[in-house]
Amino acid sequence: MSTPLHLAPFAPAAFIARRTHLMDSMRALGGGVAIIPTAPEVVRNRDAHYDFRPDSYFYYLTGFSEPEAVLVLIATEHMQRSILFCREKNTEREIWDGYRYGPEAAQKTFALDEALPFDALKQHLPTLLAHQTQIFSPLLDNATWDATLCEALNSARSATRSGASAPRVVHDVYALLDEQRLFKDAQELEWMRAAGRISAQGHVRAMQTCRSGQRETDLEAEILYSFAKEGAQHVAYSSIVAAGANACVLHYRAGSSLLNEGDLCLIDAGAEYGLYAGDITRTFPVNGRFSPAQRAVYEIVLAAQEAAIAATRAGASFNAPHEAATRILTEGMLNLGLLDANRIGSIDDAIHSGAYRQFYMHRTSHWIGLDVHDCGAYSSGQDDAQQPIWRTLQEGMVLTIEPGLYIRPSADVPEQFWNIGIRIEDDAIVTTNGCELTTRDAPVAIADIESLMRH
Repeated sequence: MSTPLHLAPFAPAAFIARRTHLMDSMRALGGGVAIIPTAPEVVRNRDAHYDFRPDSYFYYLTGFSEPEAVLVLIATEHMQRSILFCREKNTEREIWDGYRYGPEAAQKTFALDEALPFDALKQHLPTLLAHQTQIFSPLLDNATWDATLCEALNSARSATRSGASAPRVVHDVYALLDEQRLFKDAQELEWMRAAGRISAQGHVRAMQTCRSGQRETDLEAEILYSFAKEGAQHVAYSSIVAAGANACVLHYRAGSSLLNEGDLCLIDAGAEYGLYAGDITRTFPVNGRFSPAQRAVYEIVLAAQEAAIAATRAGASFNAPHEAATRILTEGMLNLGLLDANRIGSIDDAIHSGAYRQFYMHRTSHWIGLDVHDCGAYSSGQDDAQQPIWRTLQEGMVLTIEPGLYIRPSADVPEQFWNIGIRIEDDAIVTTNGCELTTRDAPVAIADIESLMRH
């Protein structure tokens, strides 16, 4: 087993650069004040809360992970300032809940210009908005926050009779941050590579420990153990562990179904490291040996993924990997008799008509980062034919590559393929000449999977 990965001491440089980038974008639009809250705590039941995770946008700019916090950035022609509102030190609450930075330590640790108590936020917001022309904040994202911002803006407006001015334009700050977050900096890529390695180790452990007669939840436990052992702070999303026919349910959750001799097991599970997500899917035979029908379908999916990987490079369309994968998958459907060539026609016909969607109904890629389905636009609108104008891949973007085939029982489908569900997914950093796969420590070749499961 590899040496566990652990986060290094907090380094504020990358977060300062991100705040500066956002403030530069604000100035390009005329300047103003940005107000960005973290996520609220959510009650699970009675005195228990769900594990707190900071809002991704807020964390991206601060690195601060406590609840009850708001970041304010002021960016005008003559001023640039960062202010954090956070909980005060409270020795009694720290006995129950753990360490709190408090404003003084938070200001120093996270390299902010100022930090103030969270309880003073409503008092200070109208003053911070006064004499600003524009607000940059999340819009219609959280009703409680919308009400807080509305109250502060109305208070600032009421002061106009005393000679103050109030903002007249409100921007969705997420629109600026979505584009910024789409391009990962060196620190983000380091954490994403770590998330990929840890995630891959979990899949390797699942293959090594899989036995007929186990339940899906048994394998999930092995994966979660491996993630934690290797240094992950959390899972990136709820794990999919799907045995047999369950693999044809795209968002299936690990349950009590048995892993039966002769079945495939599809696992879609990823670890979170530094709050950045890994996202891997592997499909393998419960008994360690692919049957002829399973092998035939698997080889098509793997070939489709390799074609999509080859199409992933700076300068290519975002849709290029999907087009490459879809063509290979559709050809395979026709060759296996999943689609009737006499009725459907050629590969192009099957793609144009959408007939392939009976067995491949999702996209090949999505952005990944702080969120497993990360932010950022995929297109810039539609052309005259109402088709998406796909954006161009650029160096530093990170996306998944995850083709699959899901074959439910049907009278027009050969029975040997019934209930075979296969997906192969890896995470790819776009580079000038291609892409870097961060998750290939988990094998994908049939021979490698079977060899691993024999030992």
